[in-house]
Amino acid sequence: MKTIEDLEVTGKRVFVRADLNVPLSDGRITDDGRIRAVAPTIAKLVQAGAKVVVASHLGRPDGEPKPQFSLAPVAVRLGEILGVSVSFAADTVGESAKATVAALADGEVTLLENLRFNAGETAKDDAERGAFADELASLADLYVGDGFGAVHRKHASVYDLPARLPSAVGDLIATEVAVLKRLTEEVERPYVVVLGGSKVSDKVGVIDNLLGKADRILIGGGMAYTFLAAQGHEVGKSLLQKDQIPVVLEYLERAKKNNVEFVVPVDVAVSADFPDTKTHAPVEDFEVVDADRIPADKEGLDIGPKTQELFAAKLADAKTVFWNGPVGVFEHPTFAEGTKAVAQALLDGSAFTVVGGGDSAAAVRILGFDENEFGHISTGGGASLEYLEGKTLPGLAALEG
Repeated sequence: MKTIEDLEVTGKRVFVRADLNVPLSDGRITDDGRIRAVAPTIAKLVQAGAKVVVASHLGRPDGEPKPQFSLAPVAVRLGEILGVSVSFAADTVGESAKATVAALADGEVTLLENLRFNAGETAKDDAERGAFADELASLADLYVGDGFGAVHRKHASVYDLPARLPSAVGDLIATEVAVLKRLTEEVERPYVVVLGGSKVSDKVGVIDNLLGKADRILIGGGMAYTFLAAQGHEVGKSLLQKDQIPVVLEYLERAKKNNVEFVVPVDVAVSADFPDTKTHAPVEDFEVVDADRIPADKEGLDIGPKTQELFAAKLADAKTVFWNGPVGVFEHPTFAEGTKAVAQALLDGSAFTVVGGGDSAAAVRILGFDENEFGHISTGGGASLEYLEGKTLPGLAALEG
């Protein structure tokens, strides 16, 4: 794949496909990690005298303009991080976009409105998607793909547009790919994978692939209760995917044959009701029980202290760690201890640690850890998982072509 250094960008309109899909609350950005991640690529283009046209999606507006999904707050924050004024186009390929791009001087930046306000961005129909890509291509001379969180999508700005302009990868995607190669091709062992999140079905592909690569797989979060149920334990009101129990049993059997160690919780923090993650109201009936003693009227919401120690011990000698998914409801202080313990165990060890985007990356920041102390924090949870599953990612394939 070509890099920015392979392009002559001075004086050229450079379309940067970023992933600025940040969480918003009442129009305010609650986590700017993805903006900060792509900022160095944009800054490099600014310093080289390019006219930088940044584009991204945000949320799922279903192909029509919806104010709650506007990128306007992101333009302000991007400008603050870059230390330059970032103009904002009120549409994606309309009159505002054309005028704003035309007004750019060398070294200036504009951000287009949400790409997904146009149905052509996510269209399944190749012709409809291609027509939107043609409109986007008319706004630029060159293309730089740096939205790693979207490269697993066959969308117009990710897949079709690179074929219409001279293209290269940005520094963020280059880094992400290099890191993922360390998890798949150049692995230092022991290789330990920590998987959390809510559903086994979300991780089926990655577990299937890792059974031939990882030395240990630690299971937490909501998905752990399907593993416990597969082992014959009562899980009460805990999140359970009964249809995935046969899949889990197969994984456990394959793990034995492949000498892969599966580690599931030995104790869990439970409550009768899901906690209020907005007000952080106290949980009165919270208790810690053994994983095979979950009361029928309660649900597991975090790993317990014994499991925290067990996970830390299983991570202590690791040389490579991939972590995707919090191991509890970290948004509430009562059930954040398990996720804190996993993060701390990663920092206490000497492994090359990769935090696999999404909620895991958010948890690291929200719980007050210094993200610079981890080996790498990915900006794309879904993209990272699909890469580890061995899938071809459309956005990367387009940039390689």
